[in-house]
Amino acid sequence: MLIEERTVADADLAGLLDAAFAELVRRYGAEGRSVVKAGARYLVAYVGTCAAGCGAIQPASADTGELKRMYVTPEFRGRGLARMLLAALEDLARDMGYQTVRLATGVKQPEAISLYEDSGYVRVEPYGMYTHQPLTRCYEKAVRAPGAGDPASNVDQISR
Repeated sequence: MLIEERTVADADLAGLLDAAFAELVRRYGAEGRSVVKAGARYLVAYVGTCAAGCGAIQPASADTGELKRMYVTPEFRGRGLARMLLAALEDLARDMGYQTVRLATGVKQPEAISLYEDSGYVRVEPYGMYTHQPLTRCYEKAVRAPGAGDPASNVDQISR
């Protein structure tokens, strides 16, 4: 597997984002897509030449990044790709200077909730636009700067 940083104009990334939104519509109905802020940085995971997953880190505050658009295509689920992609996104957040990563997911995505909880994310009170959305669950995780006692970084897996 290779994880590469891509821009929002990238065709592979656009296809993954469309597939992610289609899956959310199937699970929740035709609700609006949350906005990804300017300054977000995207990663795309490849298995061979196939774009298999994506995610982004966007600015939330001076010390907090927000995980957005985390998605793995159905044919590549169950192989550990989501866990590796999440670790690479956490590395990216550290590289961007963030001490914390937060995210919002939905109750109809039990596999995402399990991934985040198993990866050390703790549930927090809903924030921002998620405050009055009962199907949303918000999580947060502290990420340390490289060299601050973290296990080996995944930076070697990321092509920038």
